[in-house]
Amino acid sequence: MYSIIKRVLFFILLIGIWELLFRFGIWPEYVLPTPVSVGKTLIHGFHDHTFLIAIAISMKRIAIGYGISIVIGIFLGLLIGRIRIFEETLGSLISGLQTLPTICWLPLALLWFGLNDRAIIFLVIMGAVLSITIATDTGVKSVPILYLRAAKTMGARGWKLYLEVIIPAALPHIITGMKQGWSFAWRSLMAGELLIVCLGLGHLLMIGRELNDMSQVIAVMIVIIIIGILVDRLFFVKVEQRIRERWGLVKV
Repeated sequence: MYSIIKRVLFFILLIGIWELLFRFGIWPEYVLPTPVSVGKTLIHGFHDHTFLIAIAISMKRIAIGYGISIVIGIFLGLLIGRIRIFEETLGSLISGLQTLPTICWLPLALLWFGLNDRAIIFLVIMGAVLSITIATDTGVKSVPILYLRAAKTMGARGWKLYLEVIIPAALPHIITGMKQGWSFAWRSLMAGELLIVCLGLGHLLMIGRELNDMSQVIAVMIVIIIIGILVDRLFFVKVEQRIRERWGLVKV
């Protein structure tokens, strides 16, 4: 309860500083609108369902792209982490691709898929899959050899070795990669929606810019931030807590 009060007071302080900056007149209102103006835009956007429709469309895209990224990333990470030929070939390629900004895939996405959802989903996949692959690879290589020897001694072979020993032991690293991959996927989604004309939160940002409506731009940014915080708090934080409890890493 005390931590919640601290967060509320912190955000109230931020809003107060924002209001003071507006009243000092450092920037004109069309550049820095008041918190009240942004609040009215938020209320109006949800009241006429504009924000709700955009959120639904954006979340559908990221759910598809991020889900595919998890499957591909974990699969590739297991291959690279366990099979030397894949480590020496595919592992080097993925390490190099990781340095490439996701937005660089946009021209290819447009040529391959056109101006549609598939191009945006492709950007989401490329934004997340490499982080998940590298984290899974790291987790697999961090599994103590004693675990593997003990499992093989007790008859664990093939897929059972992966499901019962390797993946559970590598799970802390995999979750970290998934969390990082989510942030990259979310950014890639917004970049795609900004540059490809289609409905979504990124498109609402672009409309606000074109109409010189800074209240809408900031309102959409707030919605994007809130969604990111909710996903982190409702999923990743809880999963990480469960893993720490399972591994006995919770501080008493």
